[in-house]
Amino acid sequence: MEGTDEAPTSETLKEFGNKAVKENKFEEAILHYTHAIKLDEQNYTLYSNRSLAFLKLKHYYLALDDAKEAININPNWPKGYFRKGEVEFATGHYSDAYESYKEALRLKPEDSTILDLLHRSRKELIRQTEIEKKVPWVGAGIGIVIGVTIFIADCLFTLKPTHPILMAAVTIIISLIGYGIAKSYRCYIKNQRAGLLKAPPQLFKDEPSNIEDEREIKRTPRYSKSQARLRYKKGKL
Repeated sequence: MEGTDEAPTSETLKEFGNKAVKENKFEEAILHYTHAIKLDEQNYTLYSNRSLAFLKLKHYYLALDDAKEAININPNWPKGYFRKGEVEFATGHYSDAYESYKEALRLKPEDSTILDLLHRSRKELIRQTEIEKKVPWVGAGIGIVIGVTIFIADCLFTLKPTHPILMAAVTIIISLIGYGIAKSYRCYIKNQRAGLLKAPPQLFKDEPSNIEDEREIKRTPRYSKSQARLRYKKGKL
């Protein structure tokens, strides 16, 4: 507490973090929440709050990881699914966001905000599905227009126009190229969105690469040197 030598509690640190979030000081908020989590690792609200701070900084993988940890600690708490849906929607994973919001609404059916976000994610999912179907054919259509333009220009500006069958073949080829480019573009968009939720690169091999690795280390039992030698002789790791 301020003005005393007492160490801050997890609740005090949580309040500091909440205040920092309201002031848009998200890096500071993360530090407070992380400190609070070290004092109270089973407090799912801390993971939820830190998930929001990570999301505001566009650290999507860490935001999703914290949302999942909140759900893991308390599967019956709707806000964990709400946070997960927020991250998934922000990264263009609309199908996953829809499922997360649906689960949040199941646990808290009277919440109008969750209902609105559920409808929003469903509309966006439908829109993206339609785009996925249309874009390749738009590319093919553009290819046909280009092919026809070349054919007309060939007829108007050359002394000996190319045979129509050959020009038709060229038009078909250009159309297929347009279809392939548009299809590749949609695959690129999907890969970009998937990459937003990938774990950050591990810079130091001997250190945990992310928060999930740190949690795994905490769950791993430790042995003394004598115990380790005995387990090794028995063929155990």
